[in-house]
Amino acid sequence: MKRKSEQAKQLWKVKRYMEKENAKRPAFLSQLPREQWPNDGGGTMLEVWLSNKYLVQLYDEGNGVKRMSVNRTVLNREGQWQDNLTWDELQEIKRQIGQGDSFAVEVYPGDKDIVNIANMRHLWITPEPILGWINNPLPETSMEPVSL
Repeated sequence: MKRKSEQAKQLWKVKRYMEKENAKRPAFLSQLPREQWPNDGGGTMLEVWLSNKYLVQLYDEGNGVKRMSVNRTVLNREGQWQDNLTWDELQEIKRQIGQGDSFAVEVYPGDKDIVNIANMRHLWITPEPILGWINNPLPETSMEPVSL
């Protein structure tokens, strides 16, 4: 029982520290300089953004695709990132990091491919729309042969 009590005290200290740090941060996401980035084991991180609510990491996935990984900067009772990011929040976050006009998708993999180790959301930003609703359809292309 004493161990749980110690863990609860430590978690409370961490949460309190994070609350104080979040209070110093702006409400709008700001880009962090590289020396303040978290460890990037894969070496594909392009940008890191931080506000008093969100941490956003942008990765290069190759072929013009970027992955936007987002989590809140508040911990829940279990010491994990608080969850329940809404569609509206994700869209606003995408705007704030300069990707508002870009097309993005969220993936729900098959059961055998699930990786769910943190309360994070991932959007893949694609160079061109690949599926979904497009309010402004792409211009129609001519079916006439082109001479080279």
